[in-house]
Amino acid sequence: MDDTPWQRPAALAPILADAAELGFAMSCEERTGSLLATLAASKPGGRMLELGTGVGAGAAWLLHGMTASSRLVTVEADPKVQTVAARHLAADDRVTFETADADAWLDAYDGPRFALAYVDCRPGKFHRLPDLLDLLEPGGLYVVDDLLPQVTWPGDHQPRVNSFLTRMPEQPKIRATPMRWASGLLVGARI
Repeated sequence: MDDTPWQRPAALAPILADAAELGFAMSCEERTGSLLATLAASKPGGRMLELGTGVGAGAAWLLHGMTASSRLVTVEADPKVQTVAARHLAADDRVTFETADADAWLDAYDGPRFALAYVDCRPGKFHRLPDLLDLLEPGGLYVVDDLLPQVTWPGDHQPRVNSFLTRMPEQPKIRATPMRWASGLLVGARI
């Protein structure tokens, strides 16, 4: 079976071109992105959260699947890479860009719960997982990627991944499935 995505967001190619120009090599893998679009489509009118905007590839995929009444908040600590995302996606009034450290954002956020959270940074995945899960509505989806070795990983990253995967079955607020597919995913639902 060919699992290449059938459709891609219009903004994806220019986002990836700008990422290449910047030397940014940590964009969302396209199969992961296609799954994000599908999962976002399952939450019509839902509030979506992305921790780790990067250059906006994941946000582009989420927006691609979202309905007109859905909203996305995407958080990134590095304004240089988030500028690329904003350049290509800010005209879409469904998205709000937050330039902040994800830990600080988690500390400060006091709004409504989310229907889906895509976590592509350490907070909300390798630490602060219970805090992130508290931001999901019942049935809210939790998606993380990059759980299989990547060339962009620092040398000390594998132990973090191993610890995360070991701790996940013990989390009382989520039912999750790890997948050896794309960049290595875990998809869960808030219970």
